[in-house]
Amino acid sequence: MAAFGVIWIVLGVAIITDAADGITVVATETFGWLLVIEGLIALSFRIGASAQGARMISIKALALLAFGLLIVDMPWHNDLANSILFGLALIIDGIFRIASAVVIRFSRWRTMVLGGALELVLAGLALFDWPLSYAMTVPFCIAVALILTGWAIIRVALLLRRMQPGASLAAMSAFALRGGDAWQTLPDPAPRLQDEPMWVHVWTPMGAATDPRRRPLIDRYIAAVDRNGVISTGHAALEFPPDGYISHYPAADLDRNPAEFARTLRATGENDVPGRFLPSYAEEVAGWCQADCHVRFRRYDQRRLAAFWDVYRRSDVYNLTNRNCSVAVSLALDVALEGVLDTQGNWLRFGQLMIHPDLWLAMLLRQQAEAMTWTPGLLLDYARALKRIIEPKPRPWIEVLRESVTRYRRFRRRTAFAAKEMPPA
Repeated sequence: MAAFGVIWIVLGVAIITDAADGITVVATETFGWLLVIEGLIALSFRIGASAQGARMISIKALALLAFGLLIVDMPWHNDLANSILFGLALIIDGIFRIASAVVIRFSRWRTMVLGGALELVLAGLALFDWPLSYAMTVPFCIAVALILTGWAIIRVALLLRRMQPGASLAAMSAFALRGGDAWQTLPDPAPRLQDEPMWVHVWTPMGAATDPRRRPLIDRYIAAVDRNGVISTGHAALEFPPDGYISHYPAADLDRNPAEFARTLRATGENDVPGRFLPSYAEEVAGWCQADCHVRFRRYDQRRLAAFWDVYRRSDVYNLTNRNCSVAVSLALDVALEGVLDTQGNWLRFGQLMIHPDLWLAMLLRQQAEAMTWTPGLLLDYARALKRIIEPKPRPWIEVLRESVTRYRRFRRRTAFAAKEMPPA
């Protein structure tokens, strides 16, 4: 990993300093074609997916294809359009990172602000034809990304080198968003199909609110507001056999008034409050309502999950953005699934994972949680992505073909019916 990181940094520096423009062109074209290939692979995963999953995969695939084709200048060549698109994307992401870091103030919020400021600087370079020309905008952004990624890879490699036998990756500072030193040593992984499944239960903000007002994206990933102005952030829990249940609540309900709610978003010590752990899903449903989304896992490590939960619940401290229900479930999920794909032929498995669209989706969701915090909406998408990676549903092509023919026939019947019902011109 350290060698890969060094190569990444050297390649990024070479792109920036290449006067002959040879390495720049090759690296840029390669990056663009990789995006195109990943978009095509994502489209292949759309076949047989559920309606909601197919929509998400389609949006991601089309975005990858669009950016990839823009980078390789197909079917048009327009450096100005490329620069504007990259600049706008960097501005949006940079502003979001800075705003969320300043509002939430988690432990590494200053680093996140610096990252957002760097994105805004790169956006300025992309939008103005100085000091870099529009033709150099995309290569320069790729070079900076390679350098930063290479440094992150080297950092992770050094952390891995210092790991003790039996330590959990979830406890490493590079992966644990909200601490984790207490559960560094866990039982050796024994990934296998368990007799009883592990369930992730999610109450989305829209599902938990009463008569909510629609706010697209916000009510899916952050919070929903009902007609009376009461805020609902949703909830997440994890159930595992024989009687384990991870559900972290504040001991007393937090003030859901919008004016006071903004103050409680900070992940600082003054917002730490006593918490409580609910004993079972049945009792939670009896006192509230059914979860509206569920994700089941059969392949996980029950011993490591139980060891993690035994340590986590020794402290009942609750913080809305630093130690909430979704943070607890996300950490538990990472611990439970650690090592489940460790089989013979790991290099082949590694290559398959690197081109798996859901792995990159899970990575983006983790980055979003690092910039903000884990919410029930983010956790739900993260759990579904991990489910598709670890327990994919193989479908024979003949079944996919048969289903496609059935859908086509249904479409033809509806079209023919609509034509009959249409009044003559």
